[in-house]
Amino acid sequence: MKLTFKQKAAFGIGAVGKDMVYALSASYTMYFYQDVLGVSATFVGLILMIARIFDAVNDPFMGILVAKTNTRWGRFRPWLFTGTVLNAVVLYALFAAPDLSQSGLMVYFSIVYILWGVTYTMMDIPYWSMIPAVTKTSADRENLSVVGRTCAGVGSAIISMLTMFLVGVFGGDSEREGFRWVALIVAVVFVIAEVLCCIFFKEGSRTEMKSAGIKEMFKALFRNDQAMIVVLTIVLINSALYLTSNFVIYFFKYDFGGADWKGNYTLFSTVGGAAQILGMMVLYPLLRKALSGTKVFVLSLVTAICAYVILLGVCLAGFSANLVVLFVPGVLIFACNGMLSVLTTLFLSNSVDYGQLKTGRREESVIFSMQTFVVKAASGVSVFLTGIGLDIIGLQGNAEETGEIITQSAQTLMGLRLMMTVLPVIVLIIALIIFKKKFLLTDEKVEEISNQLKEKEQV
Repeated sequence: MKLTFKQKAAFGIGAVGKDMVYALSASYTMYFYQDVLGVSATFVGLILMIARIFDAVNDPFMGILVAKTNTRWGRFRPWLFTGTVLNAVVLYALFAAPDLSQSGLMVYFSIVYILWGVTYTMMDIPYWSMIPAVTKTSADRENLSVVGRTCAGVGSAIISMLTMFLVGVFGGDSEREGFRWVALIVAVVFVIAEVLCCIFFKEGSRTEMKSAGIKEMFKALFRNDQAMIVVLTIVLINSALYLTSNFVIYFFKYDFGGADWKGNYTLFSTVGGAAQILGMMVLYPLLRKALSGTKVFVLSLVTAICAYVILLGVCLAGFSANLVVLFVPGVLIFACNGMLSVLTTLFLSNSVDYGQLKTGRREESVIFSMQTFVVKAASGVSVFLTGIGLDIIGLQGNAEETGEIITQSAQTLMGLRLMMTVLPVIVLIIALIIFKKKFLLTDEKVEEISNQLKEKEQV
């Protein structure tokens, strides 16, 4: 089945909506509960980690449920619609916390955030599982992966560009009220986007999948060594990005400073978001014409590492309050992340064919349930590290009651700069080493696997 422009557009619209939701949760949950509501940063990070452990069990089961689904509306769309509506409600609840004591807020956050993870899984696994299920060739798969990841980048960029601006517009001096309105707007946009995706994206005949017991599923999963390598790489790359996004808001509020810190943060995020989209839509296609997917991946990783080193140098040299200077490493980091996100989705899709050839089973939902889990795991790990880091360096938050920005010590600010740069560098270097040593699915190998599968189908 050849995908039409309408279907590609519908798939892209769905990506915009769902990544707006994810970016809001991943980038601002720590800030909202720690800095605005005054909950312990370490506690917030701990709950996020616990939620990710729960997801480690829940996500594969979700993959199995999707694989066993067979309705008149298809295999994926019923889950996509149901999960979207539920997740939109929980997202609003996450950023509309009632007035409670600190212990009450801790209990409320723990319950709501775990529910957010469960409902997001319900819609995210079937969404990405549609890529290998409805495409026949690696070229079609790459095309749809680029559409999905590019549009996901747009959704994430929209949140980066507009969140703090809208918080100021709707909340004034009350960030708590501002976040409540932003969450409501994002939830509504999310539902509209996924409904359009469900209406116009047709699954076609490629959605037929064999189901199996849990034991057989896990055996097939862990025999797919290339899927596991991609999964680990996704964890590391996303952890680096989320470490940056979680620390950078504190950097602009307390280090860069100034009465217009929200405006400067919004401008920096806007430029970064535009660079991420540029990386997906312009740089990636250009580089792919001259280089293989694996070479573009390595180039992007190395460039991102160098950009973080430049950012560290800028901070240590005393230019951290110069927004123009910060743009240079910032643009490089976000542009590279845009290309990396497209490639990791493509590599994971290719690992489905690899697994089918190796094990005889085609497990789209199970493989892509791993992507859902690891992306959430990456945000959980990064926010947990952020929470511990904020407490270690002694950052004082909770300025919501007075409306004043607390002055931090020089040691705290230096610790903030180091954590914002050094931690991501370490994580990306590990990702580069693992990828270079273990990843086998080059363009040539993928084509070879595709031809072997076609030969088997003809027998």
